[in-house]
Amino acid sequence: MYKLEKKSDFEGLSPDVLIDAVEEALGIRMSGLAYPLASYINRVYELQAMNGTRYVAKFYRPGRWSEAALIDEHNFVSDCKDAEIPVIAPILLKNNSTMGKVNDIFFAVFPKRLGRRFEAITGKDWIRIGSILGRLHNVGVQRKAKDRIIHDPLISTVKDINFLKDGFFVSPRYMSEFRILANEIMNTIGSLFIDVEYIRVHGDCHFGNILFRPGEGMMLIDFDDMMTAPPVQDIWLILQDYSVNSKKQLDLILKGYTQFRDFDVSTLKLIEPLRLMRLIYFLGWCAKQENDLKFKATYPNWGSDFYWRIELNDLQKQLDVIKRESNNI
Repeated sequence: MYKLEKKSDFEGLSPDVLIDAVEEALGIRMSGLAYPLASYINRVYELQAMNGTRYVAKFYRPGRWSEAALIDEHNFVSDCKDAEIPVIAPILLKNNSTMGKVNDIFFAVFPKRLGRRFEAITGKDWIRIGSILGRLHNVGVQRKAKDRIIHDPLISTVKDINFLKDGFFVSPRYMSEFRILANEIMNTIGSLFIDVEYIRVHGDCHFGNILFRPGEGMMLIDFDDMMTAPPVQDIWLILQDYSVNSKKQLDLILKGYTQFRDFDVSTLKLIEPLRLMRLIYFLGWCAKQENDLKFKATYPNWGSDFYWRIELNDLQKQLDVIKRESNNI
């Protein structure tokens, strides 16, 4: 999880510094192009070598992930590339690693790849999504990600809840209500993940992270939030509605998925609990960066009574969805 450190060094990362760092890491001459790309957490730039080749350099915000956790991400993406899954893998640098470092800031360099957001319009599109996820998870099971989040309510979610309570991030007016609701949430979903398969997954597999490249097809991007989780974690974020209203999409996804890998259909019951866990994860994520200036500008109401009233209402609504679904099983 993210906790800002050495903010001045990161925010003061000038184009000259990052260009020199990439030039040294790759061992090639770079031009003066340093075009910033949209990224809320990290600093990401498009760069160009003197021979015209374009690269994307990602400078990781200090404190969010350890070096070992970043290497877990790089290993997963590189494993996917080796298995011919369409991803954008980090380039091996002169130091014989995919990880560079400048001013205590870790960075990686990627080849520039163009594409547009993938849109699932036909049934075949949903089957194709399932197929690439089945292949992805065949790679995900091959090794462990020891320094990544284990997305389990009794591990990650309870940690997020305790962080919010112990840090007094919930407004005093709603702290008691939050504690009661959090206990109810854990009592409801805590035991649902027992005896469930956990593997390396993308973790944030929504349509914004699936590109379409003409002549090549789909490409998975942005493994920044990869985690160890049930395989269904990479399926539910793609759905356009609650699971009970997405049966046709789920059938098509699993039709493609099971061409490459078996899927435990009983874990579909975890979709709505996972949605609730993501809400809590986001609250913990916000709390860890509440003093960041960019965060304050983006979420001006964070921490207020108004903010927590809305968030608690959303948590309660999602818990009610889970209860209704369990009663219909």
